[in-house]
Amino acid sequence: MKKILFATVALLVVGAAAPAVGADLGARPYYNKAAPAYVAPIYNWTGFYLGAHVGGAFSSDNNFNGLSTGNNGNGRFLGGVQVGADWQFHPNFVVGVEGQYSWLSGNVGAAFPGGYAYTNEQRGLGSITGRVGYTWGPGLLYVKGGYAYSDNNEKVTLGGVPTGFIINGDHRNGYTVGAGLEYMFAPNWSAKAEYQYYNFGDARFVTPAPLVAAGNFTTDDHTFKAGLNYRFNWASPVARY
Repeated sequence: MKKILFATVALLVVGAAAPAVGADLGARPYYNKAAPAYVAPIYNWTGFYLGAHVGGAFSSDNNFNGLSTGNNGNGRFLGGVQVGADWQFHPNFVVGVEGQYSWLSGNVGAAFPGGYAYTNEQRGLGSITGRVGYTWGPGLLYVKGGYAYSDNNEKVTLGGVPTGFIINGDHRNGYTVGAGLEYMFAPNWSAKAEYQYYNFGDARFVTPAPLVAAGNFTTDDHTFKAGLNYRFNWASPVARY
């Protein structure tokens, strides 16, 4: 009986001590196996932007019945700035407006029989355009069009000596159309590649008389540009989970 009583007391003592030992070990840690999946941020194209661009310009080389000099078809360097604003009114569509000016190097012109030569040291191209684009996150594919301006600096020479002339027709103001791809590669920063065509209409010489026979000529430019924009977004991109 003593042995049985002693064994019973020992079991009771061990049973009473077990909860205390368990409390000293602390609570068992909890592991969350269902962490939320990461979803890429939603890119926001709404806002203002400032930027710069470089590229090349190519003028038509057949504006004077095939008589050409200068860099008409050879290409000229351009560099400039742009400012604009966009509004993303749909998850996949953007509309905007942009003002742009590009400085040009070189000149265009034509040589005529009899020693006459026409040169346009075209100093720059400007435009104010609207644009519509389709976006998929960081990418934006767009078309644009609107008003264009040519900063002309023209002269006619005879045997290398400047001479007076009159041109009938406004070839400073015209239109432009283009298309491009823009990519938002970092917060507030985007890069773009763009083609833009400028047309300033037809004109013809009134004087001197030997140039009248040349007929109408067209002032136009094909341009290719690469640019960089800093964007002042009205709202920051947000992550959706």
